[in-house]
Amino acid sequence: MRLAFLGMVLLVVGSTAFGQTAGVADSVKVSVPAEEKPSGGLLDELYPVHPDEAIAAGHIQGGATLSLIQANTEDDALNVIIGDVYEAEGYMFTVQAFGGYFIKDALAVGAHLGYSRTWLDIDFSLLEDLADVKQHRKYVSNGFFVQPFLKNYLKVMDSKSLYFFNETSILVQYSYGMSQTDDGEEMDKTRNKTWTIKAGLNPGICIMVLSRFAFETSVGLLGLSTSVVDVEENGESHSRLVYNIVNFTINLLALDFSLVYFF
Repeated sequence: MRLAFLGMVLLVVGSTAFGQTAGVADSVKVSVPAEEKPSGGLLDELYPVHPDEAIAAGHIQGGATLSLIQANTEDDALNVIIGDVYEAEGYMFTVQAFGGYFIKDALAVGAHLGYSRTWLDIDFSLLEDLADVKQHRKYVSNGFFVQPFLKNYLKVMDSKSLYFFNETSILVQYSYGMSQTDDGEEMDKTRNKTWTIKAGLNPGICIMVLSRFAFETSVGLLGLSTSVVDVEENGESHSRLVYNIVNFTINLLALDFSLVYFF
């Protein structure tokens, strides 16, 4: 009888101990932390674009840019390294229109179309202390260009009023001009025709001023260009110049400003 009672006690104690052990094991399994997902980069942290935003897929953007640089000398002569500039005036004028279509959220494709004109009129003297060569020079040129682009916007803040963007573009430009130099005894005329192909990156900022109107400014970051220049002097001699330019500098004095309308 005592043996039977002792066996029942051992059975109960063993079952209890086994249950406590199983419970501990289950609690240990539940407390094992799951594997954490590695954090993404900047693009993974961008806010989503809502369908009613200006940069949403299916929208169209259009705008225009106008640039005018005008300069002239004062009454006093301007001293340069090789001579003096007595009188000079001129301007550089550029106007362009552009448009693009958003093929997906924050990504637009389009093109710029533009016209540029340069005019200069200078009276100067070269090596005044040695040869005293005085000349009057006039220069005028006209250019036309087309510039396809791919523009992607970055929505780094949960705002519908401020965006960062980068425009990757390829410019094809044709220009022609004439330079005339008169030293009082003879007159030389030079004509030139130039083809230019340029690829570049233009990062910038877009600020929504009104519901659909925006102000954009950008700066050139990288430029690769090739130009072919045909030169004709006095209708007789003819020459061709080919030069390539790789530009990795940022010119903060040559900012581009545009008014853009989204619809």
